[in-house]
Amino acid sequence: MSVFVDTSALLAVLDADDEFHPSARRIWVDLLQRAEDLFSTSYVLVECFALVQNRLGIAAVRVLVEDILPVIRVHWVAPEEHQAGVSALLTAGRRELSLVDCVSFDSMRRLGVPDAFAFDQDFVEQGFRLLE
Repeated sequence: MSVFVDTSALLAVLDADDEFHPSARRIWVDLLQRAEDLFSTSYVLVECFALVQNRLGIAAVRVLVEDILPVIRVHWVAPEEHQAGVSALLTAGRRELSLVDCVSFDSMRRLGVPDAFAFDQDFVEQGFRLLE
C-alpha cells in the first residue's frame, strides 16, 4: 500500500511542541515498521523545507534531509499537474486551501493512493483517508 506524506505530518513528526506530535510519532514508527511505500511531492518538500527552517531552524532541516526524506519517494510535479492544481485552487476559491494541497490531491488521484499521513482535514473533504 502507498501512503501520501503531507507537510502537516512531517512538521508534526519533527516538532515536539506540535499538537499532533504524539500521534505523528506513533504513526511514523508504525509506517516504518510496516515498510510502507511512502511518497510525497516536490511541492510538499518545498513547503516543508520553508516551514521547518522558519519554525524549527536549520538543525531540524538537517534531520528532515538525513533521517526522514531517505524513506520517502518523491514524485516530481510535472507542468500538467501544476496546471491541474492551479485550476482546482481557482475553482475552489477558498483562502485556506493551498496550491500545494491541490497538487497533492491531484497526485494522489493520478497515482491511485487513497491514504494520507496528514493532519489536514482537506484530505478528508477530498475523499481520502487519514491515518490514525
